Amino acid sequence: MPLASLYIVAGAYLLGSIPIGYLLVRIFRRQDIRSVGSGNIGATNVLRSGGKALGAATFVLDVLKGAAAVYLGGLLGAVLVPSVPVHGMQALAALCAVLGHVFPVWLRFRGGKGVATGFGVFLVVAPVAALVAIAIFAVIFAFTRYVSLSSIVATICFPIVAWFTARRHSAFVFAVELAVALLIIAKHHQNIGRLLSGTEHRFGAGKPA
Repeated sequence: MPLASLYIVAGAYLLGSIPIGYLLVRIFRRQDIRSVGSGNIGATNVLRSGGKALGAATFVLDVLKGAAAVYLGGLLGAVLVPSVPVHGMQALAALCAVLGHVFPVWLRFRGGKGVATGFGVFLVVAPVAALVAIAIFAVIFAFTRYVSLSSIVATICFPIVAWFTARRHSAFVFAVELAVALLIIAKHHQNIGRLLSGTEHRFGAGKPA
């Protein structure tokens, strides 16, 4: 890896590690979102905690920070590492941004599950596959009302769709897509256990889980 690419790694990680949900709840509600509901800093827990506007803002800003990290990573890559394809630098930034969200240095490496940020990074890297994945999420959620199940299935489908739709992808880019998908699924391990046991929280039900 060229030394200059470390600037992209660090920048994407730090941008991805901005804990949007934590900051919004702390600023506007004087609460620590980690002490509410599931304890997650993502949009779903912010929404379930009673902050509909904050939940929506968390989702949008998490998507935007992921997309911005990849876009800026591509721009910097073209300047700092011109010998490496821009798409490769975008993929590197995508991986680092999601890692930053999931393992933010500011919160002792305990962050969110990476769904919104993952969607944001892949809107730039593989827009068709990302839009197909969000459509799959919407359909499954409409029928089941399980955010976790919808996220997991959409995440599983994403690299498969990307493989068939993003023809310019290199092996490295596809490896990043697969790695991010596996990371997001792994972060849902508790949800998977609750889904299998029938105790997972259904969106719209009373008590958040």
